[in-house]
Amino acid sequence: MPDLDTRDCLLTHLRALIGERHPLTSLAHLQQVEEYIADTFQQLGLQVALHPFEAMGGTYRNVIASLLPTHQATGQDTSRTPLILAAHYDTVEGSPGADDNASAIAVLLETARRLRGVDRMREIHCIGFCLEEEGLLGSLAYAAELKTARRNIAGAIVLECVGYASGKEGSQTVPPGIPIAVPTIGNFLAVVGNQASAALTVSVAQAAKPHVPVVPLVIPGNGEQLPDTRRSDHAAFWNYGFPAVMLTDTANFRNPNYHKSTDTLDTLNLGFLEQVADAVTASATTMLKDD
Repeated sequence: MPDLDTRDCLLTHLRALIGERHPLTSLAHLQQVEEYIADTFQQLGLQVALHPFEAMGGTYRNVIASLLPTHQATGQDTSRTPLILAAHYDTVEGSPGADDNASAIAVLLETARRLRGVDRMREIHCIGFCLEEEGLLGSLAYAAELKTARRNIAGAIVLECVGYASGKEGSQTVPPGIPIAVPTIGNFLAVVGNQASAALTVSVAQAAKPHVPVVPLVIPGNGEQLPDTRRSDHAAFWNYGFPAVMLTDTANFRNPNYHKSTDTLDTLNLGFLEQVADAVTASATTMLKDD
């Protein structure tokens, strides 16, 4: 059962986040949202750092918040790799970005609130990526630094459009080339991983399943033949050989407001969003306890 405060917390975040957040046409709000994410993580007691990167003639920042393990490793096991939870906070021009991607940032913040009380055998990094809509620039900068520093991760769970759901027949369409049967009712959460992330995909899907209908998909290679499966920050991790999955309501294959001015708060399904928060919390909790 979700916390009694879950919906209020999600709504508080959504109201602060929703509004165009574009580097060229709405830079002020993009920066305000960056500050809101950082401030919220700090108020929750997480350690917060900004990760600056150069792009589009300026400096932009990913927001990284960390929860340390509650149990120290013993014996020879001194370096359990961290788990990453992430979502992007920018929008395309002209869209208030409720589903894309305020929904995911709201779930990320709510999940961080819940995970404070969970026993953790490994560190967790909650990351708000910037400039996903400009070619994954923030996550590519972050993943490249991980690779250069030869740092490993347990996996990255990337949230991308997680607030739109419908119980109507025919509300779900399917990207071309998807090799599995997909329901025609858009009330599920898709869990998408590449071949190198097959074990992570199974783990996340199994933990999420009691909380929300789930459709898992493991795609060949890095999704080169299925470009619609690469359209978020998980692909940056795939590019550098790190395990990662995308959790999504499937965006434009379900939501008619995708990348439009109509992507507003009143179109979101708050019950579904609560289910997603439960699913993400359960998935992260499973991984935080794994050796």
